Amino acid sequence: MNILIPNLGSTSLKYQILAMPGEQVLARGKFERVSDYRAAIAEIAAGDTAIDAVAFKAVHAGPRYRGTFVVDDGVIAALEQFRPAAPVHNGIYLDAIAAFREAMPGVPLVAAFETEFHATMPEFARVYGVPSDWRDRDGVEKFGFHGASHEFISWRTPEFLGVPRESLRVISCHLGGSSSICAIEGGRSIDTTMGFSPQSGLENATRHGDLDVFAVLYMMDLHRWSTNEARDELSKLSGLAGLSGIAGGDVRDIAAAGTPRARLALDVFAYQVRKTIGAYSAAMGGVDAIVFTGGIGENSAEVRAACCHGLDWLGVTLDPAANSEQAGDRRVSSGRVQVLALATNEELIVARRAWRKLKC
Repeated sequence: MNILIPNLGSTSLKYQILAMPGEQVLARGKFERVSDYRAAIAEIAAGDTAIDAVAFKAVHAGPRYRGTFVVDDGVIAALEQFRPAAPVHNGIYLDAIAAFREAMPGVPLVAAFETEFHATMPEFARVYGVPSDWRDRDGVEKFGFHGASHEFISWRTPEFLGVPRESLRVISCHLGGSSSICAIEGGRSIDTTMGFSPQSGLENATRHGDLDVFAVLYMMDLHRWSTNEARDELSKLSGLAGLSGIAGGDVRDIAAAGTPRARLALDVFAYQVRKTIGAYSAAMGGVDAIVFTGGIGENSAEVRAACCHGLDWLGVTLDPAANSEQAGDRRVSSGRVQVLALATNEELIVARRAWRKLKC
């Protein structure tokens, strides 16, 4: 079965076509500055590789859809219901589902939700201290995201180290334009930094991280903002962009700027990662491996060094020479705790989930 996995951005479309279950990559490509998904999708459909199914790395559809599902009216309704919690992500995938249905009629579409990997979190790590109706009636709890990336790391780390998956305590740091950290014990997610929405946890490029909700209510009352106006402030102008004053919040641009605000943004980011590593080590009773992945985590020696600074007490000692290398999956530490820089492969996880779903 040939499965197309599109990775959708606000103006880009990357894709792979994998032959399953053999996991052979048949084709891959990328479209930049996409103004019309339908044109890009039609070009993929017109290619030489037959497509038997399309699988999306979907984001948020609440408690009922914390898994992998063939797209139907129920999936679409849930994506719409939870669009306010993930407006950009869900909007993109709703548009893409409509476009693929039009361009490839009859081809099954599968939504592999980011929240699936985090379904193993214990209840005490998932619930919020809010009225019970919020959770039982309206689905307000901690879902977690970047599940495909963290799941891949849960398999790749023991493979790289040559040890059983069941014996490892791993802290997976997916750092990029969107960042989160996951505590993985025996291959299972037990906690993660993102919560009900992709807004919480670490600072992202333009989205805030952890924030006292009453600060938002205060600003809405003070400025008479609507929910949409507040949502724009928090998802487009906040995070590393808000801290640094650098539009877009790209860590490379922030590092190059060198201003006091830029340095503060990087210090905040590294502190959040460091603090979370300590917390998740406590949650698991120790840590065997810390993995950096994502565009920043895999490629920035400076960010890795800043995030690991002061963690000697935990057994974390970076090897400066190894940390400065930029090629391939690698160990970048010399201490008891293994610190790795690994490339993630979200598309492979999505293809595996879709294959399992469709072969039933």
